[in-house]
Amino acid sequence: MTMTALVAPTVADYEASADLATLVVRTTQNDVVRIAAEQLRLSCKCAHCTRARFDDRFPEAFPGIAITEIGDLGYGLNISFSDGHNRGIYPKPYLLSLAGR
Repeated sequence: MTMTALVAPTVADYEASADLATLVVRTTQNDVVRIAAEQLRLSCKCAHCTRARFDDRFPEAFPGIAITEIGDLGYGLNISFSDGHNRGIYPKPYLLSLAGR
């Protein structure tokens, strides 16, 4: 009997789009997914954003937000935004879930 291991896709490569409004992710299965910077900013799960949501102070939108820096932590990406927010760490499976994968 042959056993086949199923391996979930993960992030193989990434970059910000030329206009900095989208994170472009290439998966290990050669799919390309795009996640809007505003969706990423709204989906931040850092302690600061979590507390702001709890206190009902978290914005409903971030119009015009841009990705200013991306740091690879191995298990996820640390993404900085044009509003100065740089605390968000997005685990790679979470990124793909935001893209509907």
